[in-house]
Amino acid sequence: MASTRREFLRASLGAGAAFSVASTLPAWATQAPLAVRYADLPRHFVFEYYPWYASDPWRHWQQWNRNPPYDIASNYVPLLGAYDSRSAAVIEQHARWMVESGVGALNLSWWGQQSFQDMATPLVMDVMKSYGIKVAFHLEPYAPDHGQHFAENVLYLLQQYGQRRNYDTLLLLADENGTSGAVFKGFRTLLPASATDCHGVTQPVADYTPDEVYLRQLDGLRATLRQDFDHVTFLADSTDTARAARAGFDGVAIYDDTVAPELYGSIGADATRSGLLFSFNINPGFDGIEPRVLAPGACFTPTPFVPGGADLDFSQASGRELAAMRAQGRIADSFRSTLAAQTDPSMSNSRRGFFLVYLTSFNEWHEGTAFEPMLDAAELLPQERPFGYHNPNQGDYRLGALSTLLHPVLNPSA
Repeated sequence: MASTRREFLRASLGAGAAFSVASTLPAWATQAPLAVRYADLPRHFVFEYYPWYASDPWRHWQQWNRNPPYDIASNYVPLLGAYDSRSAAVIEQHARWMVESGVGALNLSWWGQQSFQDMATPLVMDVMKSYGIKVAFHLEPYAPDHGQHFAENVLYLLQQYGQRRNYDTLLLLADENGTSGAVFKGFRTLLPASATDCHGVTQPVADYTPDEVYLRQLDGLRATLRQDFDHVTFLADSTDTARAARAGFDGVAIYDDTVAPELYGSIGADATRSGLLFSFNINPGFDGIEPRVLAPGACFTPTPFVPGGADLDFSQASGRELAAMRAQGRIADSFRSTLAAQTDPSMSNSRRGFFLVYLTSFNEWHEGTAFEPMLDAAELLPQERPFGYHNPNQGDYRLGALSTLLHPVLNPSA
């Protein structure tokens, strides 16, 4: 099985005869190795990380009418089961897996001051520090007015988890020229002012924030932080690069795993024309849970399995293995596409010495995007089998695929 997996990865990356002519090599394979250009390269690969799970009482595992511990809010059972994000043993195992994969940083999903996630942050940072893993923050839509408090929250995070800890664990990302600074990504930043639902009813978007409000905050943050950092990078989760520029962001970072990797190059070109940086993720696709109960008239459209899942029968082992093979192919495709776009000498990232790859995700189990190992199918308990989980024969295949891809990039002379 391992030999077959390696052969598949080589084929997905176009190794061998397909790339025997130098002119066909992607930009990242023809330039100086990334490990030479970026001394802290492992920290430029960043896992999206969710510290929102609990077991006493249940938190997140019970989403959408699930009933843990055997019936959980995921299409996959994690190798660690329905764990608690506040467990030091759990976090340590996560850190060991990250180190083994070659990844050197995580992006912590953060839901406001004094939130469950905020309260879990010190322990996460303490454990990650002992493993040499740096921590950045993903500012989430914790309230309708979250966009109005973007600057306030950035300053809080810098003071609480940077200054007070003497910057022992906060990610200060180094550019190719050696200058470094903090990185913050916002979710649900550039939204429309109104939206029309499936019934034709148009209503205001509750957490819409005008572009000029972001611009004012970001300009103020840069002025405030000018003496503390060479630069601070603010990224918006949007493909609307022109609007991101108007709102004052430094770049865009695509979170959505349904965005096809073949679009990375064109979005990067749009960002370049708008004077922005960009980050495209490495991901296994999307296999999210659905609500079991919908309110009458609810406008809900399920997101299909990505990439390509209409022909999959998850009740059969063959369907689950085909899904795993497609997810593995998506990891390879997104890996190749993000590195090619980010090292293209005609685009802004390469010109400005910026390189940043998010890995979506380490443990977002609701959306089925986790690189965190899941149980082998054979290890599912009798109490778990009735729920139709999608676990494949080899539960750690995603992390293994990622490690296989990353190793020659992080260790080009090995």
